[in-house]
Amino acid sequence: MKNRLRLLAIGSLIGTAVTLPLAAAAMTLPTQPVLTLSAAKRIADSAEAKAKSQGWPCVISVVDASGLPIVLVRMDDAAVLAGVDLAPAKARTAALFRRPSGALEDAANGQRPAVLSARGFVLMRGGVPIEVDGHIVGAIGVSADTPQHDEEIARAGMAALANG
Repeated sequence: MKNRLRLLAIGSLIGTAVTLPLAAAAMTLPTQPVLTLSAAKRIADSAEAKAKSQGWPCVISVVDASGLPIVLVRMDDAAVLAGVDLAPAKARTAALFRRPSGALEDAANGQRPAVLSARGFVLMRGGVPIEVDGHIVGAIGVSADTPQHDEEIARAGMAALANG
């Protein structure tokens, strides 16, 4: 009798172990596009080409949706030495806040100074989220000589995705 109960218990456990993965496989989970290394390199290359054509040496960073680095480019004679820290931080800020880092700069200078309490983020122009099919898949951050140039170079990088 004890052996029979043991066999039933073991059989029950095995049956459960087999059916649980099948049930999980049957569930439909949402999917999200991801930013690949290849795409991140195209974005950085396009941004670098814009910076070179305008004579704006800079630092360019591309991060994934979690704000983790994928690509960092430091051009020769980059205008701002701190750019190696600023560009990735701008990209991280844009990825995690899901909006351009310039929007946070505007908030800090305007009606929402409480944004200054967001420690560890860079509230400066130059970080732009990368959106694919309605999902933020990463961001690009640029540190050049002016905030306007940062944003222009970042937008040029983003154009690489639209142009294939």
